[in-house]
Amino acid sequence: MENSAIFKPLLTTTHAPINAYFSKNSSDFVVREIPLYEFSGSGEHLMVEIQKKGLSTFEALSIFSSATGAKIRDFGYAGLKDKDGMTTQFISIPSKFESQINNFTHPNIKIIKTIYHNNKLRIGHLKGNHFFIRLKKVLPSEAKKLENAINLIDSRGFANYFGYQRFGKFADNYLKAKELLIAISKGDKKALKRYNPKLRDFLISAYQSEIFNRILSKRVEISRFCDSFSVRELSEIYKFDLDTIKNLKRQKQFFKLICGEVMGHYPFGKLFLCENLDLEVEKFIQRDRTSCGLLMGFKAYESSGIAQEIEREIIAQNMEFANLMSGSRRFNWVWADDMKYSYNEEEAQFSLSFTLQKGCYATILLREILGREIFDGGDL
Repeated sequence: MENSAIFKPLLTTTHAPINAYFSKNSSDFVVREIPLYEFSGSGEHLMVEIQKKGLSTFEALSIFSSATGAKIRDFGYAGLKDKDGMTTQFISIPSKFESQINNFTHPNIKIIKTIYHNNKLRIGHLKGNHFFIRLKKVLPSEAKKLENAINLIDSRGFANYFGYQRFGKFADNYLKAKELLIAISKGDKKALKRYNPKLRDFLISAYQSEIFNRILSKRVEISRFCDSFSVRELSEIYKFDLDTIKNLKRQKQFFKLICGEVMGHYPFGKLFLCENLDLEVEKFIQRDRTSCGLLMGFKAYESSGIAQEIEREIIAQNMEFANLMSGSRRFNWVWADDMKYSYNEEEAQFSLSFTLQKGCYATILLREILGREIFDGGDL
């Protein structure tokens, strides 16, 4: 893996960049968490639906801790929500703190409702998130481009890259993680004292995310090239065997599947190897299953053949750290649900809303729609 601290994954869309103004404020970026299941209405834990603005999930929990007397470890939450924008999510707290919750007030936090449940809320206990995004300064010509881009992505899906939030303000978290992994591999206790357990976990996760993005970007490149080059040209570019090239070339959907790659039932289910390519392509088009990318580590489900070669080429310089991380798989390709949009020409505002599976980033989808980085200068 190259040592550049800033890696920008390849877009799946190829249209010219679309001009629009986007700001992650409480009016123009709204997130609502969708619970994984209905809460029982009885039990020892109080599920609290909160609406917050200008606060991260951890900052909100700290405020609740100070107000209720509960320790941070007493709280449960299903996922972390952005500090910017207006976000709604559930947290859990032991029911003995109910009176303190009922008396809670804060200018940037609103309690929407409470309900009892049997268990503490755990990470991952959410179905997904619903998003509302408002774009401003949108000319009619740009609005039409937005409609075309949204309709394309709505029909074919998009690459499930990790968003900028994983990589730090200067996009260098994976470099810090590499220093940490070197210290762990050498048993350098002095160096390890600089990292508390939560920071260690976060940095290692950022490192895995960086590698995931690089491998997925390579898969996007292959998919784009398959639509642009002949079998002979692809053979010269990738040095794959002829059968693999032909199998890639004959697939009509944008994201090409490869024999031996790890697949997963969508939106959740068991992992398995892609062996019957024609069947898996058909099921992929039907959104019944999808490709699963590598989060490097010793527990990660192994791919085989060309798919494994592509992954190992990217991680070749980092294989020494594989046994220091547990590893897993994550969807490479996902689809947005309930996609809706509208344009107010008088106010030059374009609004869109959609639902994403847990772990997917709205900013990644917006990046694909706009055809450019959304926070790199200009109006964004």
